[in-house]
Amino acid sequence: MCENEPEKTLGESFKFMDMVSESHQSDPDAIFIEFNNKHQGGAMRYVDEYYTQYALPNMISKGAAPGRDFVGLMLTYAKQRLPWPELNTLFVKMLYSLGKDLDATSNIELKTVNRLVKELGTLGPNPELEKFKTDMSAQISKANPLEEDLADKVKATIQKELDARNSDLQFDVVSNPEFLKEGAAIDDFMKPDRVVIGADSEIAFKKMKELYSPFFRSHDRFITMDIRSAEMTKYAANAMLATKISFMNEIANICEKVGADANQVRIGIGSDQRIGYSFIYPGAGYGGSCFPKDVKALTKIAKENGYTAQLITAVEQVNNFQKLVIAKKIVNRFGENLTGFTFGIWGLAFKPETDDMREAPAIYVIKELVSRGAKIKAYDPKAVREAKSHYLKGVQNITYVTSKYDVLKDSDALVLLTEWKEFRSPDFEEMKTQLKTPVIFDGRNQYNTFSLEEKGFEYYQIGKK
Repeated sequence: MCENEPEKTLGESFKFMDMVSESHQSDPDAIFIEFNNKHQGGAMRYVDEYYTQYALPNMISKGAAPGRDFVGLMLTYAKQRLPWPELNTLFVKMLYSLGKDLDATSNIELKTVNRLVKELGTLGPNPELEKFKTDMSAQISKANPLEEDLADKVKATIQKELDARNSDLQFDVVSNPEFLKEGAAIDDFMKPDRVVIGADSEIAFKKMKELYSPFFRSHDRFITMDIRSAEMTKYAANAMLATKISFMNEIANICEKVGADANQVRIGIGSDQRIGYSFIYPGAGYGGSCFPKDVKALTKIAKENGYTAQLITAVEQVNNFQKLVIAKKIVNRFGENLTGFTFGIWGLAFKPETDDMREAPAIYVIKELVSRGAKIKAYDPKAVREAKSHYLKGVQNITYVTSKYDVLKDSDALVLLTEWKEFRSPDFEEMKTQLKTPVIFDGRNQYNTFSLEEKGFEYYQIGKK
């Protein structure tokens, strides 16, 4: 999922499967196969958890045929374990992450896609199960990396495998980008702003419309186009949102130089309906799985096609700079050498309501402070395990605590990097008592209306001196 997307928890996936099942009670016709590249080995662990703990027992209790309707099963694993009934629609969802899954030049990793489509070509009715029909029609909804002729390559790869076993299976390749927001994926799925389908077949459009019909009443929300345009729509949407974020952060940095208040400027420009208030909050930069990945990919796609995407390139450059703005403010206050100082961190995830730390500003701020000799005490409601096991694994001088106030004891300053709800209205008197010095660095401008200076704090925010 993107815009911005979490790795679904097991519980969220269960709810998702129930919704799909309930929407197609009479004849479930969709199989959702989800690959998660976030951590090596994670996908198979996820499969085992889902299959053994929930999917099969739940389907049997509902009288459903195993394999008819499930979320999160690896294709090869499912093919080995489950009979394949007649399919109408097969969704293939690829979750791309940064780092190991994009190469050094920001190429989109397609090895898994290639392996996947070869496997799809081997699908078909189980010869041992004569009750199933001998044909299968499948719409293959692929991930949406915009690569030249990718749809044709996917189709050709599947067809090659079908030809190798003399199969006359008919299928279409469909691009179906999703626009689920992290932390609100289920609500977005149930009440989508739009459903974008890219295809070159009226039959494919019809079947995809039938599949999505339980989730929207207005036909205006079902948007059809060619495959390439559907893929570009997803990239353009994420790049546009990332642009708004970087634009506001650029304005905030200028505001600091000229003595303006970016918080007031935001209100002034957001009141213009053509601009609006969404995604124009000054902050420590964007992170997550989709904005960074899609901005990088779109820049590279443009370059490979003979065009320099100057604006989109600048969006990434501004964001990279912004992730260290808070660290620079800390250095300006405490000095270049931070040995002997301890900083309390509120928030590790790139945004609230998720444990996702991919490209989170906290990673960059913490590593910069530690590199200068500082010690860190960190708290996040959900992301501590992610930090320990992956994103900050091996980073020295970090202590993780279990409550927000535990962070404050013996810390020289508090650094807010994720705007969790539990951080919104803290006990400032308690904070002042716990901190060695009453200093707050607010990377999300969450306390800009609390008159903290009057409460005895040194308060540093984004976009205001």
